[in-house]
Amino acid sequence: MSQKPISRYPVPSLEDLPEDLKDRILAVQEKAGFVPNVFLTLAHRPAECRAFFDYHDALMLREGGLSKAEKEMIVVSTSGANHCQYCVVAHGAILRIYARDPLVADQVAINFRKADISDRQKAMLAFADKIAKESATVDDADFENLHAHGFDDEDIWDIGAIAAFFALSNRMANLIGMRPNDEFYAMGRLPREAKS
Repeated sequence: MSQKPISRYPVPSLEDLPEDLKDRILAVQEKAGFVPNVFLTLAHRPAECRAFFDYHDALMLREGGLSKAEKEMIVVSTSGANHCQYCVVAHGAILRIYARDPLVADQVAINFRKADISDRQKAMLAFADKIAKESATVDDADFENLHAHGFDDEDIWDIGAIAAFFALSNRMANLIGMRPNDEFYAMGRLPREAKS
């Protein structure tokens, strides 16, 4: 386990956090078995931490045309484009679990165009990449292409919003030098034993 700092900024102790943030973090810890560093590092500024996770949850937990795995593909691809180690590692783990595929996260993080994913998903990630890196160039042709792949306008909003949100997240993680938890690296890499 790494003993290096998880942020360039002070990291508050769980005991010192406002009750609502402490409760949110403890709930995540109970589900995951550990506290992802993003919760502790962003808690340096509690009001911003709340806003960040409220918007994260609004996007990532929203019911719509994108699967959980597809949403995580957008996060991993966007984070790879922005060289965000934390988000590639953490969300790569989540993607491997949702997709039940130990290879897909690495492929998408490096180059989604060569990943073993559908043409529909490649179109989705090409649009997310455009939002993350050159959103001023988005035009009607982008929407037409996504419509041709079966996405509706609400799906397109979701793709764009997730890419834009994680472009912000990537920049904040890089700003503060956020380190991924060691636990993320192995998650979803080996198939779980079949239950009898």
